[in-house]
Amino acid sequence: MNYAMMIKEYREKTLISQQDLADLLGVAFVSVNRWENGHYEPTYKAKRKLRELFIKAGMKSEDYTDESGAMDVKDCKINNRRYLGNKYKLLSFIKDTVNEHCENVNSIADIFSGTGSVSSAFWNLQIITNDILYSNYISNVAWFSPETVDKTKLKRIIAGYNNYSKVENNYMTKNFSDTYFSKEDCSKIGYIREDIEKNYKKKIVNERERAVLITSLLYAMDHIAKTCGHYDAFIRNATFNEHLELCYPDVPNDNNQNNRCFNMDSNELVRNITADLVYIDPPYNSRQYCDAYHLLENVARWNKPEVEGVARKMDRKSLKSKYCTNSASKAFEDLIEHIHARYILLSYNNMAKKGNDRSNAKISDEDIMQILEAKGQVMVFSKDYKAFTTGQSDIEGNEERLFLCICRGDENND
Repeated sequence: MNYAMMIKEYREKTLISQQDLADLLGVAFVSVNRWENGHYEPTYKAKRKLRELFIKAGMKSEDYTDESGAMDVKDCKINNRRYLGNKYKLLSFIKDTVNEHCENVNSIADIFSGTGSVSSAFWNLQIITNDILYSNYISNVAWFSPETVDKTKLKRIIAGYNNYSKVENNYMTKNFSDTYFSKEDCSKIGYIREDIEKNYKKKIVNERERAVLITSLLYAMDHIAKTCGHYDAFIRNATFNEHLELCYPDVPNDNNQNNRCFNMDSNELVRNITADLVYIDPPYNSRQYCDAYHLLENVARWNKPEVEGVARKMDRKSLKSKYCTNSASKAFEDLIEHIHARYILLSYNNMAKKGNDRSNAKISDEDIMQILEAKGQVMVFSKDYKAFTTGQSDIEGNEERLFLCICRGDENND
């Protein structure tokens, strides 16, 4: 887009001065003067405001999603999202443990994958991901599916979403206005999510491209949500000073062709897959992930269910994890028994009795060792680590442990 020409056209159409336009944009006169004279490009924030003004003035909008518009879309990485228990800062610890103590690992199954940060440390291998939350599954499809995506096309679509400024009533405005997001951003979220499905049904985007667009929306929502990093509650009387801006998840187009992504119960999955190494990072305590991320799950699924309570939560009974209950040890024993792999790597912290009842680990160290030793030889590695939490815990001496089980020969794949 030629901003110099468009700014001049806009001023002539609306009969305003450069100073008037500077006041509308919240910038200095000299900035508008330089932009209109072609000496400098407007900032990204200014471009967004200018496009909104151009649209309101009835100027041509077909260029707003062209190649130049797509160039304005920022890239984002897999770790650019807040998530409880995220292991991104521990990737070197995990990868070094695998490289030093495991031989000939060509495939890894990350069966409580969350947002996929651990899997991202093993791009060069065959990756199997799984998570019971659809919002995590769809992000894993975006990052790890072998299907090819058209980056230029997706950036054009995202640029169009970023430029959309109409406020309409929809599922999001009806249920979430001025809670986690402003009414304007709720309207935009609802419009974008609906449009993604329309584009998918029209075959404008393929399955993985749909996943990339949904992931882009989830990351953008998480960036501006008025929360403490989860959705058990929103910040009351918040000032909505940031607005929705989608990024492009910078997904690779050369993933392993045998990568697979699942959205099911992990205990059921392990009965039907094999891998050289199975990585296990289950919930540690009683805090259910479906409670913490119900809103992102709602938008990802887009079934538009009824919501209730102050936090506006949907029905989540089918998403509850046994690993957050007193049945955790029994579920873990069943899981380990049915894994088909040469190596099992378990992440589990040392919070057994250190916090309050909700923070305490549900599986004791004694149970972990007994269950794993029934499967093979066990080694334990530890690292001091302060995890991202709900903000209610500040406990000293927190460690992340890796329990590596070298499975007995009759459990091996080779």
